[in-house]
Amino acid sequence: MIKNKFTITITDINGSKHFYLNQIIKKIFIYIIAFVLLFLIFSGFYIKYLDSKVTDVSKKREELLAKSKELEHSNIQMQKKIEEKAKQYAAIEDKIASFEEALGLEAENNLTITDRLENLKLTNEQQVEILKQIPNGWPIENKGITGNFGWREHPLLKRKEFHPGIDLRAEIGTPVHATANGVVEFAGYSDNGYGYNVILLHNFGFKTVFAHMTRRDVVKAGQFVTKGQLIGYSGNTGLSTGPHLHYEVRFINKTLEPLYFLNLQRKNMNNFFNQERRVPWQSLVKAVTAQHLPQTQKQQ
Repeated sequence: MIKNKFTITITDINGSKHFYLNQIIKKIFIYIIAFVLLFLIFSGFYIKYLDSKVTDVSKKREELLAKSKELEHSNIQMQKKIEEKAKQYAAIEDKIASFEEALGLEAENNLTITDRLENLKLTNEQQVEILKQIPNGWPIENKGITGNFGWREHPLLKRKEFHPGIDLRAEIGTPVHATANGVVEFAGYSDNGYGYNVILLHNFGFKTVFAHMTRRDVVKAGQFVTKGQLIGYSGNTGLSTGPHLHYEVRFINKTLEPLYFLNLQRKNMNNFFNQERRVPWQSLVKAVTAQHLPQTQKQQ
């Protein structure tokens, strides 16, 4: 036994081995240190691995947040577009409804917008036919308007009364033309202040009146005239303050705003239907459409 040291002796068939206690402690200490070092090294690698994973997860999270914001922005933009389209759709429906009302059409909720628009559509041939048969355009060269349709103070009688027509500026002898196909109902002097005047009857209940004309007997009662045909000349006859043409448009004895008819053209026909609502345009459109249907369809 060595002083201050314990010796452990192990004997077997191979002989004896001696272990000193301080050597065992030393080895255990070395093993512990080695284990700790290995644990620290492994932990370092593992922590580094976890850090990389956390970094990857953070990147993924940021990407997902960015994608979420992008989708949220896209959703907001889409909602705005949907709202705009809904407003446009509502405006279109309102416009169609106003046309349907002007034409006297009953709105059918089960019809699509395309079908409803199809009901309002007139062919070129139908438009031309309508413009031949209802008053449209200027009966004289457009030199301006001197008196409007509606209530006013009469320039001679000095009292407020309804002016049933429109006064068109014209020198004496300006040619006056029919504004639609028709037949002459009257051509002569009247004692109602109109002086020499011509009244034309047109299809579908329309009538036009041309007053304060110069008497030249260009047309006679019962004579058929076509749109654009000369029917007389402007003048200053009757109750008039100066040369002009007084022009009226009537529908079954209703006096209508002549200005709408003066400006009526194919390109603004839909707006015209919407402006003048006292005429059941649906009946007129159906009548004109029926005239142009093939014979087989008329019989059905």
